[in-house]
Formats: sequence, structure tokens, C-alpha cells
Amino acid sequence: MPRHATVNPQRRTRLMQALAFALSAACGKLHAATASARGTSADAAAKPSVDTSPPPAAANTVQPLPPPAEPAPLPASLAWKDADSLLVHNPHAIETRRAVLGRQLITPTQCLFVRNNALPPPARLLAEEGQWPVAFDGVAQPDAYTLAELQAMPTRTVATVLQCAENGRALQSRPAIGTQWQTGGAGCVIWTGVPLTTVIHELGGVVPGSRFLTATGADSLPDGVASDFTRVERSVPLSALEHALLAWTLNGAPIPLAHGGPLRLVLPGYAGVNYIKYVRRIAFTTEESSAHIQTADFRVPLRPGEPRLTIPAWRLPVKSWITAPLESDEPLKAGVVPIRGVAMGGTSAVTRMEVTVDGGTTWHPAQLTGSDLGPFAWRLFEISLTLPPGPVRLACRATNAAGQQQPELTTDNTGYFVNGWREHQISLTIAPAG
Repeated sequence: MPRHATVNPQRRTRLMQALAFALSAACGKLHAATASARGTSADAAAKPSVDTSPPPAAANTVQPLPPPAEPAPLPASLAWKDADSLLVHNPHAIETRRAVLGRQLITPTQCLFVRNNALPPPARLLAEEGQWPVAFDGVAQPDAYTLAELQAMPTRTVATVLQCAENGRALQSRPAIGTQWQTGGAGCVIWTGVPLTTVIHELGGVVPGSRFLTATGADSLPDGVASDFTRVERSVPLSALEHALLAWTLNGAPIPLAHGGPLRLVLPGYAGVNYIKYVRRIAFTTEESSAHIQTADFRVPLRPGEPRLTIPAWRLPVKSWITAPLESDEPLKAGVVPIRGVAMGGTSAVTRMEVTVDGGTTWHPAQLTGSDLGPFAWRLFEISLTLPPGPVRLACRATNAAGQQQPELTTDNTGYFVNGWREHQISLTIAPAG
């Protein structure tokens, strides 16, 4: 049975690709930093733009949504995507437009956001297709399986929210530096694959004392740079094994390269960064990965208001937002207006939805609509309310089965897990009827 393939990259080509990726990412961060510094003095603009202090207590000031991003073309490799449904921040960060997410329960793959932390595997690895190997360590009988062997095992299909931990960053009053995601770094999709527990059972089970499930991707890495700094590898608590899936189909079709094909680790209830793309190795370990993406990036405060003590961005929080009507829509006239949106419970099902049209003074129960695809999928919701002429502030908040309610504001300004209902608020001016 094949083991880990030995990597023998073409040095010059791969290094140029890595440098191009790094330059693109740097340009994205520079653009974000420049945008966030507009209207400030030169001295203020020179200060670090990452602010991890809690937002002001007086939260009743309505923060307008960011202006629409300037149109940018899709990369040639993503020409199959629906350009009209997407906002291109850079070739490696592309989000779905807010209105698109509320049109149907399952997000079409051609409309799904794209977020890459490194370059995809070299072509010679992708050519392996059914012979793509995955090594398993930290089990009683370490071994490897090919994709074809995994596909011969009993399968499971599950619907999950796939959401980047950075989603919503641009909506905070003082956004953290980085790609300014609005609401489109998320989607609800359907995966099919083999439960990881099935594979581990065949290998004799997890070695006693293991505390983490650690997955490594086959992303292309530049030569001459420390592996810990560039390696795409994440560890999650061992409890994630219960629902983990090694998936090869997305929305009923083979997973595209842009979304981690040919094989991706799916962790329902967890942030997308933990859904390792092009997964090449699964290990059960006593310690978390030493990779930079685990120890320094994608981390959130362990306790609200204490940004110095952090943990990895693991489990998604409860969250919802309105998808219609929006500020970009045609002007609305006073009267009964249908309000729609999406809601997710994080690690448990959404059980209650509420909508406010006066900035949080009064809340109205909304109805969950459409199919219930399980606790890890999102739900559509709808309510029709009478809106008077003049300014209105529309917002929503979700509560999940664990009793967790969407907060008014995200406690910390790290740029991850932004889920405050006020941050996702929509401001409209309603025209008189007639």
C-alpha cells in the first residue's frame, strides 16, 4: 500500500509561484490597511492597524456597511465560477455576494467563496487521481489508503456550513487588518465521503493518550523556507473525530481543486481553515501542530476581553444575517415588507430566530423556512413586517439548541469569528407609500 509520496518540486517554477502568492497576499493586506486608514492623519496611519481591544461600550451608533468592492475579474482557473455572484478581493480570497446566499438553502459550487492559504499541489500529484494516498499515524496499525480504497468504504453524506473564520471582518467598527470579508466567506454545502471513524476502526483505533486530530495538506510549499512557517497543517480536539469526514464530492460532484479536491477533511461545526484541503496525512497526536497556521494565525481569545491568551479558531459561533432587503436594492415603500436571511447554530441546531427593525429595541420572532438538513447546516428564515416611512435598522439574532444567543457585538477585535447582530445590521430609508 503506498506511503507518503516523496516531494521533488521543480525549484524555479515552484518558488516563482510561491513568491507570486506571497506578493498577492501582501497586496491584499496593504489594500485593506490603506482603506482602513482613510480619513486619519499620517501619524495615525503609521501605527499598527491591528486593534484587539474591545469595541466601545456605547454600541448604538449604526455602522454603515462597507462600500461595494470594485469589480475585479476572476482568475482564469476559476472561469467556471459565476462572476456575477462573487466579489474578488484577490485571486486567493473571493466571497459570495450577500444577496446570493439567501436565494436557496444549498450554495451552488459556482457561487461558493474561495479562500486559499497556499498554492495547490503540483500537477504531478493531482494526476494520481484514484491513487491519491493518505497516510494515517497515531493509530494502532499505521498505514495508508488510496482515494480509491477510501471510496470503496461505506459513505456518509452531510450538509455543513463552510465558513472562513475571517468572515464578517469588514463589518466591525474598527476592522482588523487583512482581507475585508463582508458576509460572503460562507456557504451551506453537501459533502459525501467516508466517516473518519470508519477508517480509524480498520486501523485498530486511536493510540491511547492522543488529544488532537492533526491533518496535513499537500499544498505546494516554497523551497528554502522553514516547514513550520509554510506547512498547511491544523490540529483540532480529538472530540472532532466523531463527525469528521474524508470527502471527495461537493454538492454531488467531485470536489474542485479550488475547494480542496481530490480529498478534503470535513469537520462539521468547525471553521473552514480546519477543513484541510488536498489532505495527505491524518495523525492523532498528544500535542497541537507546530505549524505557523496553528500557533500564530487563526487564533481567538480564550476568554472575552483577554486578547493575549488565545486558542485556535475551532468551533463556529452562532450567527445570522439578513440577505433581503439590502441597501443596494430598489427603494422600498412603506408597508408590509418580507425580510429574509440565513442562520447557523455553530455546533448545534438553530432553534429560534428574531428580527428587529428599530436597532434592537423590539424583537419579533421569525419563522425558519425550507428543509432542516441537520445541526451543522444553516437555516433560511423569513418574516413580514410593516415598515414605516423613514430610516429603519434591520437586524436579526439566532439562538441555538445549546441556548447560545448571537451577541450584540463581537467582544474582541481580532478579525475572527465576527458574529455580532449589530455588526451585521442593515440600514434602509423607507419611502412613503403611494
